[in-house]
Amino acid sequence: MTRRPARKLVRAAAGMAGAAALCAAAVWWLGVRDAGEGDTEGQGAAKSGAPMGTTRSGAGTGTGTDPSLVERGAYLARAGNCQGCHTAQGGAPYAGGRGVPTPFGTVFAPNLTPDASTGLGRWSANDFWRALHHGRARGGRLLYPAFPYPNYTRVTRADADALFAYLQGLRPVTQANTPHALAWPFDQQAALAVWRALYFRAAEAGATTGPNAGREPGRSAEWQRGAYLVEGLGHCNACHASRNALGATASTLDLAGGLIPVQNWYAPSLTSPAEAGVADWSVPHITELLRSGVATPGALVTVMGPMAEVVGGSTQYLNDADLQAMAVYLKALPQAAAAGRAPMADGASGHDTTATTAATATPAGAKLYDLHCAACHGEQGEGAPGAYPALAGSRAITLRSPANLVHAVLEGGFPPTTAGNPRPYGMPPFATLLGNDDVAAVLTHVRGSWGNRAAAVTSLEVSRLRGTK
Repeated sequence: MTRRPARKLVRAAAGMAGAAALCAAAVWWLGVRDAGEGDTEGQGAAKSGAPMGTTRSGAGTGTGTDPSLVERGAYLARAGNCQGCHTAQGGAPYAGGRGVPTPFGTVFAPNLTPDASTGLGRWSANDFWRALHHGRARGGRLLYPAFPYPNYTRVTRADADALFAYLQGLRPVTQANTPHALAWPFDQQAALAVWRALYFRAAEAGATTGPNAGREPGRSAEWQRGAYLVEGLGHCNACHASRNALGATASTLDLAGGLIPVQNWYAPSLTSPAEAGVADWSVPHITELLRSGVATPGALVTVMGPMAEVVGGSTQYLNDADLQAMAVYLKALPQAAAAGRAPMADGASGHDTTATTAATATPAGAKLYDLHCAACHGEQGEGAPGAYPALAGSRAITLRSPANLVHAVLEGGFPPTTAGNPRPYGMPPFATLLGNDDVAAVLTHVRGSWGNRAAAVTSLEVSRLRGTK
């Protein structure tokens, strides 16, 4: 009588072991299916035998490197705003250490200097290409998509080689990489392999041999260049797209807007005339906004928040041809049908909140506005030409989410310092002066006055957003 239960236990154990083996095999396959070993597609300088000036053991000297290749790489690093993530506040450039907050924990940017022990000193050009194109570190470890390789997979091999040459010419900095602080199971390579199977495909061979090869071949070369910069190296949709529960965007072509996770700034839709679509702007106005952070397509428009970092650290340094190409591409984006300007507001979580009531001017909000805002933005929200943007009729005021307005009131609004706007006018922070009820009241007043029609802001929304950056 004891043999049958024993046999059942043996069979159950064998079945579980078999299932575990199948799972392990599946995870292994997911991990190696796009490893890119020996990938030499379009190798540029590395393929042609042009000297990279580096070796696995002697990187960072720059000896023998083509100066034009390094210069090109420096420009591309600006275009991708690489320093923005790979430099900690007060730290050495490109030495890593800056934390990138995500809903799953914090991912820390690694050291990109050519230090042999803690940086890229032992990497080859092929290793670097595989990181950009396949999202794999030297040795095959899967990289987290906080490093936007779903976009960088579109970068050409020639541009990857130029970037690598530039990074290898930096001063080596010995600084150990900070371990990621991620919750289980997101800290497991197996979980990352499953994520990649669901949401990542490396660009196909031959698809990155030109600025944007294979993308709408009937378009002009200028549009193609703009698409390459916006969709690839510029990784614009890393912010300007919504993400699902596992942190994935619909595609690298999605620019329909979304709440930036954890930071809780709202990156407006570039495909909506009610948000940040620029189909009705002139190309020079779009170019000027990317170059200087301010433009006057009608009323004064300025950038702030995360976009101020992009302009300040990246787009202001791009040449006229590339800025115009980006402008041509952005202007040509298909625009969604213009909806009403007063949809439901979003809270810090990115989900619809209880703020379904249209904003209306209130005595309390009007009093706060007159006391703290009217001196700069005008009694009727008309702004001050060349200095302070108008609030009346502004798309920034009537966005679906009030998150950016809450951040601006609490933390201040500061456009970037650029060559075209060297002394920008900023807005002081009111976090210590106004409570949650006050902020909600004044923003509800602004969103419901002078023809603006947007949802009211609640003190609960302000409370959720206070302290997030």
